[in-house]
Amino acid sequence: MKNFLNISDVPAQVLREILEEAKIRKLKRKDLNKSASDSDQPFAGKSMIMIFEKPSTRTRISFDIAAKQLGGSSIILNPDVIHYGKGDESIKDTAKVLSEYADIIMMRTSLHKNLAEFAKYSDIPVINGLSEQSHPCQIMSDILTFEEIKGDIKDKTITWLGDGDNNMSNSFIEASAKFGFKLNIGCPDKYKPNKNIIAWAKKNKANITITKNPNEAVKNADCVMTDKWVSMNDRVDKKKKKQILKSYQVNKKIMKLAKSDAIFMHCLPVARGEEATDEIVDGKQSVVWIQALNRVHAQKSIINWCLK
Repeated sequence: MKNFLNISDVPAQVLREILEEAKIRKLKRKDLNKSASDSDQPFAGKSMIMIFEKPSTRTRISFDIAAKQLGGSSIILNPDVIHYGKGDESIKDTAKVLSEYADIIMMRTSLHKNLAEFAKYSDIPVINGLSEQSHPCQIMSDILTFEEIKGDIKDKTITWLGDGDNNMSNSFIEASAKFGFKLNIGCPDKYKPNKNIIAWAKKNKANITITKNPNEAVKNADCVMTDKWVSMNDRVDKKKKKQILKSYQVNKKIMKLAKSDAIFMHCLPVARGEEATDEIVDGKQSVVWIQALNRVHAQKSIINWCLK
């Protein structure tokens, strides 16, 4: 049984195999309508339970479509319809019960420790749909998108601007070691990457540069990425945090410092006018809508790998 909880947990060769399968699956769907199943239907007769502790648009819809395109089905559970999370049924018991009902579980949680505990007691594979610590499915979609447009990500330069200590930056740090790209992180001292993640990255020979200077971080980048400065359930002074991160906004001026053919990525939802301007999100360099679509294709391959 295989779980997909963090990029760091999966060997580089396996991550590459998952990515290549996603490319093939997307290519084979070129002439199919959006509701049609993949020709091989590897998930036929199987079901996925999706647990959402947090609101979701892309994760909910893309996983549901992924299951259907693979030939299977999905069941969506929110905290208000199950005992889990209310204190009257343990994570262990919930994991054991749900393992009897489905073939795989996707979990979107506020606490990574809950995800880890759930996976520990589950008898079926568990996929991390998002936690406060990591967002591995999104990163696989992002790399799929990059390579679709720019070719092999190995030795390319990716720039991350803004909060260097969130789930997306954590997973990108892990991915830089696994896929061999250079990662520049432009962030203020207050929002530097987690020390444990950086220690892991150094041990695994990741090529990472951290700087307070956003201009320096973006220079000659092949891709510029950012994320919402204030995420759901962030217990921070939102106004103060936004003020600290103001100079890390992705705008026309900052994008001019990247390579002329650089692309802009954002996992969405985007706070327009904060971490990125309208002209960037809607501009020619933006690939955010392709990113959103590629969640489906990346996640299909992740589901397939977990069940092999």
